[in-house]
Amino acid sequence: MSTAPQPSTELIGLVSPDELQHRLGLSTVLAFAAHPDDIDFGASATIAALSERGVEVTLCLLTAGDAGGFDPGRTAEQTAELRRREQEEAAAVVGISEVTLLDERDGFVEPSYELIGSIVRQMRRVRPDAVLSFHPERAWDRLQKSHPDHLACGEAVVRACYPAVENPFAYPELAAEGLEPFKIRHLLLMGAPRHLAQTRVDVTGYQQRKIEALGRHFSQHRDAEKMVGFVTEQMRQIHAEGGFAEDFHHVVVNSPETISGF
Repeated sequence: MSTAPQPSTELIGLVSPDELQHRLGLSTVLAFAAHPDDIDFGASATIAALSERGVEVTLCLLTAGDAGGFDPGRTAEQTAELRRREQEEAAAVVGISEVTLLDERDGFVEPSYELIGSIVRQMRRVRPDAVLSFHPERAWDRLQKSHPDHLACGEAVVRACYPAVENPFAYPELAAEGLEPFKIRHLLLMGAPRHLAQTRVDVTGYQQRKIEALGRHFSQHRDAEKMVGFVTEQMRQIHAEGGFAEDFHHVVVNSPETISGF
C-alpha cells in the first residue's frame, strides 16, 4: 500500500486523475459490482485513467448477471458464460488486472452475513488503498441507478469496510487462513444520490475508453447508439465545464485522526 499523504476530508469538486491518485495515495483499488457492465457504466473511464498511471485495479462481481439481456432463447447458464467473457474483454479495455466472481443470485442480492464475509475475504486478500462500489442509498433522480442488487452490493461493501474488515473478531476463519484484519482508508461510491456525489473525476481523454468497454457488453444493449449518446451526455453534464467526468461520493473511512468506534 502507498505511503503518500492521505486527506482527512473528502475530495470535493472537479479533480484530475493525477490529483485523485496523489491525494488518496492510490496504488491498489478494489472494485465491487453486482453485475457485469455495472463498473463500466459507473467508473470505467476513471479506472482507465488510474490504471494508465500504474494503479492496480481488480474487480469482484457478486453475480454472473444471468438474469440480464434480451434473448429469451438463451439459458441462464449460457447468459452467465457470455457475460463473463464480455466483462473480461471490457476489463482489458480499461486495464483491470483481475476479475473474480462470487455466486450470488442475480436479482436477489442481500447484504447477508455470508456475502459480507466473502467481500471481507476479497478485501483482506487484495488490501486496497481504496474500495470502489455502489452507493447504498437510492437515487430518486434516476431510479435505474438504484437497482436493488446495486443497493444491496453497496450496503454489503460498506458494512465490510467498517467494521468487519478491520475487526479481528469478525470472520476469525479468515485470520486463521492468513487473511489478517486491516483498515480501509477510502470509499468511492458510484450511483450516488445527486446531492451526495461531491467528487467529480475529470476523465476528458478517457471517455472513448468507457464507450469501448461498454461496447463489449453487446448482449445488454438493445439500442447501442442510444446508450452511447446517453452515457456521453451524462459525462458532459457531470463535468459541466466542457469536458467529461464521472462522479462519486468519496468517504474517508480511516484517516490519521480517526478514532475507532467514533
